[in-house]
Amino acid sequence: MVAVSEHIKTILATLPVNPGVYRYYDKDGEIIYVGKAKNLKRRVSSYFNKEQSGKTRLLVSRIADLKFIVVDSESEALLLENNLIKEYKPRFNVMLKDDKTYPWICIKKEAFPRVFLTRKKLNDGSEYFGPYPSVRTAHILLDLLRQVYHVRSCKTMLTPSNITKGKYKVCLDFHIHKCDGPCEGFITQDEYQNMISEIREIIKGNMRLVLKALKDSMMEYASRMDFEKAQLVKEKYDLLENYRSRSTVVSATIHDADVFSFVDAEEVFYVNYMRVVDGAVIQSHTIEMKRKLDETPDELLLLAVTELRRQFQSQSPEIIVPVRLDYAVADVTFTVPQRGDKLKLLDLSRRNAVQYKIDLEKQRTLVDPERHQKRVLNQLKSDLHIPVLPEIIECFDNSNFQGDYPVAAMVQFVNGKPNKSGYRHFNIKTVVGPDDYASMEEIVFRRYSRLMEEGMPLPQLIVVDGGKGQLHSALLSLEKLGLRGKISIVGIAERLEEIYFPEDPVPLYIDKHSESLRVIQHMRDEAHRFGITFHRKKFTKGFLHSELSDIKGIGKATAEKLLIALKSVRCIKESTLEGLAEVVGPAKAKLVFEHFHQQGE
Repeated sequence: MVAVSEHIKTILATLPVNPGVYRYYDKDGEIIYVGKAKNLKRRVSSYFNKEQSGKTRLLVSRIADLKFIVVDSESEALLLENNLIKEYKPRFNVMLKDDKTYPWICIKKEAFPRVFLTRKKLNDGSEYFGPYPSVRTAHILLDLLRQVYHVRSCKTMLTPSNITKGKYKVCLDFHIHKCDGPCEGFITQDEYQNMISEIREIIKGNMRLVLKALKDSMMEYASRMDFEKAQLVKEKYDLLENYRSRSTVVSATIHDADVFSFVDAEEVFYVNYMRVVDGAVIQSHTIEMKRKLDETPDELLLLAVTELRRQFQSQSPEIIVPVRLDYAVADVTFTVPQRGDKLKLLDLSRRNAVQYKIDLEKQRTLVDPERHQKRVLNQLKSDLHIPVLPEIIECFDNSNFQGDYPVAAMVQFVNGKPNKSGYRHFNIKTVVGPDDYASMEEIVFRRYSRLMEEGMPLPQLIVVDGGKGQLHSALLSLEKLGLRGKISIVGIAERLEEIYFPEDPVPLYIDKHSESLRVIQHMRDEAHRFGITFHRKKFTKGFLHSELSDIKGIGKATAEKLLIALKSVRCIKESTLEGLAEVVGPAKAKLVFEHFHQQGE
């Protein structure tokens, strides 16, 4: 436990039990951490009273001073913490990725507002909606708005007084019906602002309200026999209805909710946010968070919820999350669904988070392959609980045919990739009959006794294809060589892909989507392929040539057909003429039968 200064002890003794935000300072007076608490005294004291992990211990060792702010509620503490982190950017706090690179839809603060796409979010009083995950997504919505509403696209500084004075002239957009001509007063400021109000609601996802207003307007024009205007409104209505029908509608019963899910990848934490309005997903955004201390998933998720709702200006009264968060936010209900549409929404959100993680890792692999290799090896080290990074891994597999021609193969992976120059074949020399366990013991002993004699580097991990039996046999060889405990070893059973460890009867089941399992499966499959190839060559060269291919008129294909059907040469010799004929036909059966029976005579 880190020693606590008298100054800090004095502050800890006077901490209140109210909710609030605390700040830690280093000896230079720089803020190094900002945190929130439901109970300031209990939360802050826990840093100094408990045994902490490495990263948190480092933080505590650098705390020279602390200050706190008391607030009225937990939700105020959340918002204040978020604002202080953004302002001071403390080195020990998790930082959410900046959204400068994402596109926004801007409604410019002007007398006759323009609506356009931008990557610069300015503090100029304009309204910004987003961020959108891609330019394409934002353009689809913007194109729809321009089809329905003919707002101006020019950058002319329109003012009502100058319009009245006739200082402007309409441009081409007016003549091709892409602008309603506010510059010459063809549309009033109130009418223009009504269009902007409807655009604002559509961007927010409140399509139902706009459609209802358009339908009412259409019926009113029709009742007044103004069918030309009614038709124009109907065209707008149809465009919006068509766009709405193509949206991802998930539930007609969920009207206004925010959905959050996460994927925890230890050092990195991915959070997906989905905005649901009138049962449709109108926005989906995923962020990446890197752990600085030992933050729990609940803490990271709560930080993401606060920040993303602020970014997207969400006031949804319901937040759907996968775990119960021990924090209260004013006028908001947290829901952890167990079944139904809300659970389906949560699953959809998590799939988005998983896909984002996969896409990001692929991009980084292309840019920096070495970084990807290290990440995979670290994942293997963590999943298999081995003490060192498995830069060299060797995998063994046995192969035989009805106990005849037993062989084995070993493949070597370096930094998670096949190293084909390190592949080896083995002819089984000391084992008689189909004994996989004894064969495994022999080849493991031969492999590593030779490496030791030649002074070659040993692998950090050995994988044997098989369950507890094969693993035990390989361990016996390592023990004879004095290598037990010096090289990590596991067995992989094919049926359920379970991983067996020495002296542990309970297997490990690695996540089916884990890169660790994919590497182990790749090795096992590669060893199997390499072994089968060698076995077939030996089988063909020795078995077929010496016994069957010497028979005049019997080719390789016929010999293979006989062996597959009858299993061995001994069975072929003992078979009747009729039995052989059922496999290869009477003519070839006669050749084989006469060959073996003449030999017998």
